[in-house]
Amino acid sequence: MNEIPTSGYREAGWYEIGLKGHLDSRWTAWFDGLSLSNEIDGTATISGPVVDQAALRGLLQKVRDMGVPLISVTRVAKSRPRHPPSPRDKPSPIHRRRTP
Repeated sequence: MNEIPTSGYREAGWYEIGLKGHLDSRWTAWFDGLSLSNEIDGTATISGPVVDQAALRGLLQKVRDMGVPLISVTRVAKSRPRHPPSPRDKPSPIHRRRTP
């Protein structure tokens, strides 16, 4: 009997979801804080970490519920997202006290 390995289906990953049209920034909250960028070609990209396949399916159901045409779903390397994170995603600088 052939078994499908399931270990990879539970791993977190960085995803980019391409949509037709632009989205208002208020949709960011609906997509659980993932980054939202409107591209010059008239598309929108939702990107960020997704904890597992169930969470990805939930995101895709939200896209379906919006009625916006889905263009693509791409998993990209965790260490190299194509779109830079927004300034609010950057960690705050660590201030170290100098000792004399």
